[in-house]
Amino acid sequence: MNFELKSLGLQGASTEKCEAMLLLVNDGFKPGTDSMSQLTAQAIKAGDLQTKVGKLLSAYRVHGVSCARLVLVSAGDGSAKSVRQAVAAGVGSLKGGPAKNVTIVFSDAPQRGAVRAAMVAAAEASYAYISTKSKPEARTLQRVVLGVASAPAVKTEFERAQALVAGIELAKEWANRPSNHATPTLLAQAAKSLAKFPKIKCEVLGLAQVKKLGMGSFMAVSQGSAEPLRFIVLKYEAGPKSQAPVVLVGKGITFDTGGISLKPAPEMDEMKFDMSGAASVLGVFRSLGELQPALNVIGLIPACENMPDGRAIKPGDVVTSMSGQTIEILNTDAEGRLVLCDALTYAERFKPRTVIDIATLTGACMIALGGVRSGMFSSDDALAAALLDAGESALDLCWRMPLDDDYAEGLKTHFADVANVAGRAGGAITAAKFLQRFAGKFSWAHLDIAGTAWKGAAAKGATGRPVALLLEYLLAQVTPPEGPGKRVGK
Repeated sequence: MNFELKSLGLQGASTEKCEAMLLLVNDGFKPGTDSMSQLTAQAIKAGDLQTKVGKLLSAYRVHGVSCARLVLVSAGDGSAKSVRQAVAAGVGSLKGGPAKNVTIVFSDAPQRGAVRAAMVAAAEASYAYISTKSKPEARTLQRVVLGVASAPAVKTEFERAQALVAGIELAKEWANRPSNHATPTLLAQAAKSLAKFPKIKCEVLGLAQVKKLGMGSFMAVSQGSAEPLRFIVLKYEAGPKSQAPVVLVGKGITFDTGGISLKPAPEMDEMKFDMSGAASVLGVFRSLGELQPALNVIGLIPACENMPDGRAIKPGDVVTSMSGQTIEILNTDAEGRLVLCDALTYAERFKPRTVIDIATLTGACMIALGGVRSGMFSSDDALAAALLDAGESALDLCWRMPLDDDYAEGLKTHFADVANVAGRAGGAITAAKFLQRFAGKFSWAHLDIAGTAWKGAAAKGATGRPVALLLEYLLAQVTPPEGPGKRVGK
């Protein structure tokens, strides 16, 4: 998606020549004397443009207005959330039409986050997956111009949003790919391609190296698959060498059959999305590569398949993790925590400021929170508050879940240090309690994105979450340089 930022008020919008224009009309709209203002005021007065967010009125070749297609869209209070809804509705109304370029004009000065919301919504509404189609269809929109009263006033937000959209779309691309087009090896190649950006490096470890590290839990999950595992290490180093990094750990199960604890056949194809945590890490690094903030970030992706062949782990098997803790595998379909625990132990070597793991971990979290908020667990109140704030600001919401020690009782076993599952009750929490055992040496948070990483049914496809939340959190960690006019970004 190509974006352009332009200083464009209502008077200029009247004479702007373009294929299509969306005019975002806030509550309490105050018209000027230009044709666009007068048309909008008349539509509101007549009741043809309702004030409910997302309601719209379309017109073609209006006298006094230079654009070919005009869509007036109610944007409510003009908040980022309302703008997101309005743009989604407006761009959606253009789908199937001939317009490949659209100009989105704000009737009032955009509120904080509104420009980003508009850009993310436009990209989302026009996104099209094409990688494995023989006759790929081009996305609905090729170019979006953002018209605001003062372009310099929102330039930083615009640049961040450009980078964010690039990251979200990379995450969606890899999560959407079928598993035979997104093997651990191919995922590692995608990570290596990010090293073309300044300050990003990538290292990929194979089975021999992982075995030498003692990642017995990770290896156990992969041993039933013909596809070799890969342990991906991404490094973005733009902060001082003395600055402790933030470590992002993304679950990279490129396909999850459940192993010997085989999943039911219906909707099993959606288990290609089980590497959405890994995809979100790739997306974040793509955004960092664009923005170049003064920050140190490590990305760790344990990537493998969970398959049920004759070498696969069995319920009751005991494996030894990199930490030295032994794990009784009572359910082979609880494999995500088995690969993440070794990655969390590996993260210790970076002496991190904080560690955040991201995983499509439990159906229980999906039942608890649906597709609106990701589940967030943390041993650090300040980190939890920062992630909640980042989610609210980025419109990529999460919700803090409990970590009471009592929830860990079900993980006790006679045959190992810990079992990989407890009972059905509180399944998302007991999974987090399992991971917490391996995260005691640093500030840690766990994002369970099982309900938010993809949509099913007719809307089937990856969402790119929580790239927006993570990027917002990371940028908030940057200490602004001294001096006037300094900022994070390009």
